[in-house]
Amino acid sequence: MIEGASILEQDSYGPKVYALTDGNMLKLFRRKRLLSSALLRPQSLRFCANAEALKKRGIPTLTPLQLYRLDDASRTAVLYCPLPGETLFTLLCEGKADWLDLLPPLARFINHLHESGVYFRSLHLGNIVKTPDGAFGLIDIADLQIRRRALGRGRIRRNQEHFDKYLRKENIVLDTAQLWAHCEKIRQGA
Repeated sequence: MIEGASILEQDSYGPKVYALTDGNMLKLFRRKRLLSSALLRPQSLRFCANAEALKKRGIPTLTPLQLYRLDDASRTAVLYCPLPGETLFTLLCEGKADWLDLLPPLARFINHLHESGVYFRSLHLGNIVKTPDGAFGLIDIADLQIRRRALGRGRIRRNQEHFDKYLRKENIVLDTAQLWAHCEKIRQGA
């Protein structure tokens, strides 16, 4: 399956994501500890469940095709069809989008996530995709959590802090205060 594939992401344990020659992706998951909740509910299963839950909420995301248990009991994999489009990180870095133009639709998208109970601590420009039809969607969704209710202010604030931390880590200078002000304005119904 991985013959001719290119490695998109890897860590010290080896490849994590392959881009396959047919356009699909293969994401590998590794259980980090011998005893963990991943024994009962592997991260790959959460990845697939999160994709389904996002789609039910009208949030574009990737499409899982097949779940695999590998020979090594600590590893699983998911074959999936990627979400078409480009990440906001790529669009901004390549000058294909302007931050000020992205603010209103991005604020609406983030508010929709929060109102839909999506708690995604990895919410950042590299995980938000602008699709060819102009919608925003999510990728790299293994770690998100779906709540039954809209997120409270504490979790919203944590999402914002993680978003800002990512920008600092990547040395991206953007005025996120404007983004959070847009989000608040929308929440207030203004």
